[in-house]
Amino acid sequence: MTIWKKSLLTGLFAMTSFASWQTVASPITFSGVSGNLSASASFDIVAGNLQVKLANTSATDTSVSADLLTGVFFTVAGNPALTRISALSGDVTHTGTTINSAAGTVVGGEWAYLNGLSQYGANSGISSSGLGIFGAANFPGANLAGPSNGAVSSFEYGIGSAGDNFSTGNPALLATPITGNSVIFTLGGLIPGFSLTDISGITFQYGTSLTEPSFRGTPNTGRTTQIPEPGTLALLGLGLAGLGAFRTRKTR
Repeated sequence: MTIWKKSLLTGLFAMTSFASWQTVASPITFSGVSGNLSASASFDIVAGNLQVKLANTSATDTSVSADLLTGVFFTVAGNPALTRISALSGDVTHTGTTINSAAGTVVGGEWAYLNGLSQYGANSGISSSGLGIFGAANFPGANLAGPSNGAVSSFEYGIGSAGDNFSTGNPALLATPITGNSVIFTLGGLIPGFSLTDISGITFQYGTSLTEPSFRGTPNTGRTTQIPEPGTLALLGLGLAGLGAFRTRKTR
């Protein structure tokens, strides 16, 4: 086969391969505000798993249980039963004025995930207080604050506000351990073809009961861009070179 024919075939192959794109999804963040309360939930795909960062973004000091962000409800298209991989504190955990541990501490023994729910029209949820729905903690991690049966039934390791003032000691919380203003959850078992746009219906929950504050979140970021794979770009370069050689051959 002549060089120009090889170049032509390489070009055609590269141009065909260029149709293969790698989808890179930006995180989708939902946020909400109700009075002095505010929260956000950011969803991302990391290493093939769903990462959920739940944050208490209020600038107000945390003083009572209703100031603690203790759950998020959301809908995932197809209602897949996701696996629990990890739950890590996004900042320090503390009891009153005492810092217990640094960011990245495993707090999975204090949080639970369930699917097949119906609260707030959502089919999935994550909670540290149980809300009479979630039962026992089911993320990997030690039971840090009881009860002995592992139930998520109080506000231990709920998420304090971004404006939490450690010096006040949170006396109304009865010296309960609190997580810094975010927790990062990782869930596996995504169904084929899963997209972040499959997530909707976000509701933030505070305190230990569904009668305590809750409010909806609305999307404020999130877009899907498509970027050609590096190998595809290299093939495209070869293809263009091949087509150039073919054009030169024809004009001689």
